[in-house]
Amino acid sequence: MEPGRVGWILLFLLLPALGAAAPGDFDPYRVLGIGRSSSQADIKKAYKRLAREWHPDKNKDPEAEDKFIQISKAYEILSNEEKRANFDRYGDAGESQGFSQQQHRQFHRFHDGFYFDESFFHFPFNSERRDTSDEKYLLHFSHYINEIVPDSFKKPYLIKITSDWCFSCIHIEPVWKEVAQELEALGAGIGVVHAGYERRLAHHLGAHSTPTLLGLINGKITFFHNAVIRENLRQFVENLLPGNLVEKITDKNYIRFLSDWKKDNKPHVLLFDHMPVVPLLYKLTAYAYRDYLSFGYVYVGLQGIEELSSQYNINVYSPTMMIFKEHIDRPADVVQAREMKKQLIDDFLSQNKFLMVARLTNQRLFQELCPVKKSHRQRKYCVVLFTGEGEKFAEAYEAFLTFALANTKDTLKFVHIYSDQQPEFVDALLMDEKYRGRPAVVILERRNNAGKIVYKALEEDWQGSKEDSFILLDLLDQLRTDPSLLSSEAIVADLNDELAPMFLIRWFYYMLDYISDCWDSLFHSNWREMMPLLSLLFSALFILFGTVIVQAFSDSSDARDSPPSGKEETATKTEKNDASFTKESNSRIPKKGFVEVTELTDINYTSNLVRLRPGHMNVVLILSNSTKAPLLQKFALEVYTFTGSSSLHFSFLSLDKHREWLEYLLEFAQDAAPIPNQYDKHFLERDYTGYVLALNGHKKYFCLFKPHKSGDEGGTLGSCEDYDALQHTEARGKSSCSPGSRSIKNKLHKLSFWMERLLEGSLQRFYIPSWPALD
Repeated sequence: MEPGRVGWILLFLLLPALGAAAPGDFDPYRVLGIGRSSSQADIKKAYKRLAREWHPDKNKDPEAEDKFIQISKAYEILSNEEKRANFDRYGDAGESQGFSQQQHRQFHRFHDGFYFDESFFHFPFNSERRDTSDEKYLLHFSHYINEIVPDSFKKPYLIKITSDWCFSCIHIEPVWKEVAQELEALGAGIGVVHAGYERRLAHHLGAHSTPTLLGLINGKITFFHNAVIRENLRQFVENLLPGNLVEKITDKNYIRFLSDWKKDNKPHVLLFDHMPVVPLLYKLTAYAYRDYLSFGYVYVGLQGIEELSSQYNINVYSPTMMIFKEHIDRPADVVQAREMKKQLIDDFLSQNKFLMVARLTNQRLFQELCPVKKSHRQRKYCVVLFTGEGEKFAEAYEAFLTFALANTKDTLKFVHIYSDQQPEFVDALLMDEKYRGRPAVVILERRNNAGKIVYKALEEDWQGSKEDSFILLDLLDQLRTDPSLLSSEAIVADLNDELAPMFLIRWFYYMLDYISDCWDSLFHSNWREMMPLLSLLFSALFILFGTVIVQAFSDSSDARDSPPSGKEETATKTEKNDASFTKESNSRIPKKGFVEVTELTDINYTSNLVRLRPGHMNVVLILSNSTKAPLLQKFALEVYTFTGSSSLHFSFLSLDKHREWLEYLLEFAQDAAPIPNQYDKHFLERDYTGYVLALNGHKKYFCLFKPHKSGDEGGTLGSCEDYDALQHTEARGKSSCSPGSRSIKNKLHKLSFWMERLLEGSLQRFYIPSWPALD
């Protein structure tokens, strides 16, 4: 292969990587999120907003410092008219250019003096060649959180995540541009996120690659997974909308639909059009006004609408929109046009959002119909009818509605309220007993958002007669010239939301939405998006499986260590004969069927006492070689029910080996166990067998149990049968029961009661300065 041809191939391969480092890649307009025609005021405003957001002292994002440097650099270029002009001409803010403007149009500076003809390669990555139509849709994190998410409750958003050097992004640009313009004209929101400059927002949206398309509605994100063509994108936005926004209307259901105004407390809108399916424009409009209006659609080419068309004299050749309020026999307002534009529909609906005499069902409606007074020239009064449901109040309501239709003004709003549904509001304004259970009219003006209002009530209850109408009309005429006529003041609480669904119904809908989201994510998310969910699922399964395995082995070990059933019966019999053991069985459940008692020697002395963990105690039995067997049997029987405590350890100490260590400890407990004088002839014959010490190695104190004399009460309770009930092998099943062994065992009589007091903390404690060495 010729060297020249190899050089050209290497140039083509290295061009993208080298071009990424070119100075022209830094676009200050993109960094600040503004267009090239922005004024200095717009540049300064954008800089202040982004500087506050990305300042390293306030933003803990690892990339905040780099982002802040880019923002400062972009503002430095664009705030200087000369640098801005250089950047607009040459793509670089440098004041000195190595070639003229005409030369720069064909040649681009590349790697310190090497130039190439960019038009030869036709790469559209340069900022002058890229389409700038997305600039007005660029989103930043704070803008998305504070404005786009709340606005998604009024209209759905279609958002594109893109980046530089993205060939797929370039491929979909023509389709995206066409669909974005079309959907924006219909009322949908459009957004663009540049992943290179807004990584935080791209990560928040869950975009792991570019390009990514997603929809946003009600604050919920849905990813687009189909081919990027016009029809799929339109259908995707349409599928974001709820399915029950618009009801299909025919001759069979139009009367029922229009009559629901009283139950819904909303005007009802009918659109007559020749399209067999509901237009997307109409669905988007219905979603935006769903809190104020109910929408129905009539397909004029369908058989079964003859009665409906003749009833309202419909022109089937052009779209017609009618709005119905309290009277369903005639529309309150009509608009007709060859092409229904969004602006025309918005103007028409915004003027007819409420009924002529709307019912106050929540606080939001009260605030919109009766706004707070802003100035003396912008006073707005509400005329409120306090009434109820049923035929008893129908005549008074009809008379009030007729009066409202005849006296419609911009400064007056006529509303009614059910007294039994809003008792706190009614009690605050109508304190006279004569109004109880009867219709009444009150004129009020809201003074602030804290609930303060001024008002005046008609002196008599409202019957709907001509006299009542004249009195109310005269009062309204006086109010135009004398606002002080509203002489009464009151503080009213917020209105109850009468139409809010019950808690269980709301919870059920939330669960359905959550299950639907999980189902959609399961089938449409890629593996990278599914990794957190899969990790959580497998972790839960691993923990569950491990717990079952450990429990199974633990159960088998306990079953292997448990005594045979015959010996359990013997132990039960022994418990009935021994009152102390019966009392102990109610304290703690033993972990094992035997007692672990270790000998305290110089080898394990440090670990079992000196360095014993805080809160743990070692219960030590003092014995000799001759009394070892019977004392250990009785000791195991007495402390058996306390083996369930993990803070207790059981040991024995040989008196023959460590008498000096024991007597050193007992010197600190002279009152409880006096030590004989060394000149006493019985000094070496003092019997300490049967003594029990509870040693707290951490706090350096001990508690002492002295053995009872053989003549004490209950001496027979220490029989050999007690320990035979706890034997676990046939080899230990036989033991001698002589009077001598019985008296030795009686030394530990009532040790279980002492153990109870030990756990209660009511025993006397003997403190020592340090633990002596055990030689």
